[in-house]
Order: sequence, then C-alpha cells, then structure tokens
Amino acid sequence: MKNKRLKIARIECDLSQDDLAKAIGVTRQTISAIENGSYNPTLKLCIAICKATNKTLNDLFWEVDDNDEKQ
Repeated sequence: MKNKRLKIARIECDLSQDDLAKAIGVTRQTISAIENGSYNPTLKLCIAICKATNKTLNDLFWEVDDNDEKQ
C-alpha cells in the first residue's frame, strides 16, 4: 500500500526524498520504496521519519481498516 501520508508530510516540510533520507541516515531509494509501499520500514526508521517530519506514528503509518471505523 502506498504511503501518501508520508509523501504529503515530506512535501509540507519542504523536503525532497534525498533531504529526508540524509536527515535520517538512509538512501533516497529507501524513502521512495516506503512511499511506494514496496518496503516496510522498521519501527526505529518510522520513529526517525516521524521526528524529521514532526508527525506521529499514527499520522504517518497507522492503517485504518473498515472494521476499525465501524466500532
């Protein structure tokens, strides 16, 4: 599943994929893969991304299921 929320948060912070990657110590390809949904980041990496974009884990990585919304 694509992570559009990460891409939006990154753009709101005026960060390119390369800028974000350098800020958290990964490659641009890693950021691209996370945004495209082809890579599932570790919790440590998720936290680093959240700190760099000033977002919470829920803001960027929580997937809402249809069943969750009905409860």
